[in-house]
Amino acid sequence: MPDLTSASAPVFRIRVAVPVYLYDCFDYMLSEQDYQKAQPGARVLVSFGRQNLTGIVTEKIAPDAPLSSEFKLKYITELLDDEPLLDTQTLNLLTWSAQYYQFPIGEVMHTALPALLRQGKPYNLLARMWKLLDEHADARLKRSERQQEAYKILKLHPSGTAENILNLAGVETATLKALEKKGICECVLEAQNFSPQAVSLAQMPLTANEDQKKAVQGILKAQKKYQAFLLDGLTGSGKTEVYLQVMQEVLKQGKQVLVLVPEIGLTPQTISRFQSRFHCDIAMLHSGLNDSRRLQAWQAAQTGKASIILGTRSAIFTPLPRLGLIVLDEEHDLSFKQQEGFRYHARDVALYRAHLQNCPVILGSATPSIDSYALVDQGKMTVLELNQRAGSAQMPKIHILDLKIAQKEHGISKILLAEMKKRLDKKEQVLVFLNRRGYAPVLICESCAWQARCPHCDANFTVHYQPYSHLHCHHCGTIHRLPDHCPACQHTELKSIGMGTAKVEESLNSLFPDHEVIRVDRDSTSRVGSWQKIYDKIHKSEPVILLGTQMLAKGHHFPYVTLVAVLDIDAGLLSVDFRAPERTAQLIVQVSGRAGRGEHKGDVYLQTLRPDHPLLLTLVNENYRAFAQQTLTERKNALLPPYRYTALIRCESSSQQQNQDFLQEHAGLLRQRSDLNADIWGPIPAPMERKAGRWQAHMVLLSQDRARLHYHMRSWWQNMLHQKPSTMKLTLDIDPQELS
Repeated sequence: MPDLTSASAPVFRIRVAVPVYLYDCFDYMLSEQDYQKAQPGARVLVSFGRQNLTGIVTEKIAPDAPLSSEFKLKYITELLDDEPLLDTQTLNLLTWSAQYYQFPIGEVMHTALPALLRQGKPYNLLARMWKLLDEHADARLKRSERQQEAYKILKLHPSGTAENILNLAGVETATLKALEKKGICECVLEAQNFSPQAVSLAQMPLTANEDQKKAVQGILKAQKKYQAFLLDGLTGSGKTEVYLQVMQEVLKQGKQVLVLVPEIGLTPQTISRFQSRFHCDIAMLHSGLNDSRRLQAWQAAQTGKASIILGTRSAIFTPLPRLGLIVLDEEHDLSFKQQEGFRYHARDVALYRAHLQNCPVILGSATPSIDSYALVDQGKMTVLELNQRAGSAQMPKIHILDLKIAQKEHGISKILLAEMKKRLDKKEQVLVFLNRRGYAPVLICESCAWQARCPHCDANFTVHYQPYSHLHCHHCGTIHRLPDHCPACQHTELKSIGMGTAKVEESLNSLFPDHEVIRVDRDSTSRVGSWQKIYDKIHKSEPVILLGTQMLAKGHHFPYVTLVAVLDIDAGLLSVDFRAPERTAQLIVQVSGRAGRGEHKGDVYLQTLRPDHPLLLTLVNENYRAFAQQTLTERKNALLPPYRYTALIRCESSSQQQNQDFLQEHAGLLRQRSDLNADIWGPIPAPMERKAGRWQAHMVLLSQDRARLHYHMRSWWQNMLHQKPSTMKLTLDIDPQELS
């Protein structure tokens, strides 16, 4: 052990980012042998307080550097990796993200690692391989279509194939285990081969139209340098084909491509497009994977074996040694913003990562965010427009139905019902959109007007009848038994008011008994593989009614849908959030874009009590781009984002007065800084003042000088955290997308 009192004795130290809610890295000592092996980006096991934690080495300190800590340093418990798991580029990205979003560096570093590596498990885990044992088992599998399909695929790989490859081909692990029980196949563990494979075309590109050609050529000119592109294309205009043709050239050069999509539900169709176009390893990274499969996919990406990496939000932090292109599909989508813990925005992190990597980045959408349009106006992004639908498809026509005067049945206009019947009779598909799951949003007593409200939130219970009758709060998760009488007056006549997807499903089943209604919402797609089954059923060209929430609006290609019905859009038109009109316009355009993508022209019907609303009139009479320009002008005049930078402080405790007093005190301290140059709004009660039994308050900071705002906030925010009562929860949201 070195003598720390001797000035001449070398002290071998490293700086470690530890996953705790503290903003500093911590110095640890280690042996000279481990010091020689340790590299930034590798994991170490360290003692922190009473815990043993897995940390990331961020820096090797020169042995002759003076000791900077007044505390006695601890030795690391174990050096877990001889090679760094996070390369220099990824470490720089994570460090920038921690500084920009003002979140503890150790917590941010852990965001980039799969769960098994965060837990300190060894990096060189073995891959699960499946091998066929019985090549004549056809007769034993007559009763199971899934097992038959899995068996056929296994027969194509007599020497065995990796489980993640089989999963990509649609074979579920549960099916493989069922075959294993029958003695038809076995699972063996083999070391993974991380050698990159050559990429070849499995299918020739489609013939691009003029807009697509210009977009592809414009992006390819920026190869091997940073440039941000906004691919602004109408729904169905072939944005994915532009991605594929650009990817083809990048992959030819031996580079990797990172593609981000907003939801897991979009991965089946995207992976299908990629597999049918390219022969190469594809890694999928999303929360639907179990820990071992996620680690395997992460390793394939991190070692460079996988050429295409397809993932949701957190995949932006995956180490990629050969990164040559980043694609963000549906860039406007709110799912790219993390709403808990480390509140980063994958779109903004992607722009910075492309800048670090010196590679192009494509943000694609039919309804780009107002923030992205502002970057175009500022010359920080190049816009590429696709103004015609691919092939012979035409844009759908939008019709507005005034609910104040419309004749209705089960809450649906009779005009709309007649149109739905016409389409189904022609063997076409209908999509019905309602962004409200459950059976009904309100349960009310017809005698005394009592309403079933959540005891912990400022919100009504939602009525559910599946899988059993109950009341469910969608904000805090509280579940109560459905009452058989009013608790206030004992009256037995309780009525469900309003419509949720489950109630509309019931109504549509009674109105169209000869046609299947496929419901797509969080309740119906919660089981593993359920979304894939629904997706396969939709693509069988049978006349069905698709019913769902915004899961159905996000970039899906439904070629047989010719009619889209939006049952209720008024909530988005009446919100107090200044971003609500943008979200509502995007939702209307996106869900409308599911109609008429095939051979037949589509129509869209919007039910509303506000048929004269300016937003609707702009979308119907002009288009989304006209709405966006109008919104940009309004935001500029009001000095709202993106023309001012914002930070939102959320405060939560058992007392609203405590929230208000604490925020008011610290707002006063910030206002004392003469060169702050920022407005402070609040503190005020949150839009939902009470949630999960706790009181919520907000404070918003706005400034046109982002660097100065962040500089002043850094010490002020950390001081707030140190002074807050232990029962209070504080969160900081840089560039918030929602004020709830």
